[in-house]
Amino acid sequence: MRTIALRIFAVCALSLIWTLLWGSFTVPNIVLGMAVAVMIMVLLPLPPVPVQGRVHPVPLLKLIGLFGWYLVASSVQLMWLAIKPGPPPLTGVLRVPLTIKSDLVLVLASSITTLIPGSMVLEIDQVRRILYCHVIDVGSAQSVERFYHQVAQVQRLLLAAFERDSEWMPVGGGNS
Repeated sequence: MRTIALRIFAVCALSLIWTLLWGSFTVPNIVLGMAVAVMIMVLLPLPPVPVQGRVHPVPLLKLIGLFGWYLVASSVQLMWLAIKPGPPPLTGVLRVPLTIKSDLVLVLASSITTLIPGSMVLEIDQVRRILYCHVIDVGSAQSVERFYHQVAQVQRLLLAAFERDSEWMPVGGGNS
């Protein structure tokens, strides 16, 4: 049942993207979008991604709110760095170790980190669970600590929303 629901969701999402690209919600655009989505799903199938556990809505809502706050706060910070007098801010690459177990949640963490203005994930070390991030404004210990704090909060909420220890079972049935 879950597989069918995921496929229906994928077809709807792809057809929505198709319709948005055409710029008008008309019946022919929606129908053609669904046809293209079904063809993509049949002719270009993606390998299955192991999804485990359950989604916990309260931490997920907190994560969405925190992400929105970081978007606004980081955008204001970047705006100030762009217009303030003086030399440009010092940039650098920081290594961020994570405790995330799932590859899917690791990708979500790197995507959220990249979408927060002022940082971009350059590399994901999948084996050691480390993100290498380019960060604007690493000129002070406070700025570096703020970045690490942001990533730690995002990771904490991702773990609470998707990866609780009580629900975690490695792919393959639990043979660790």
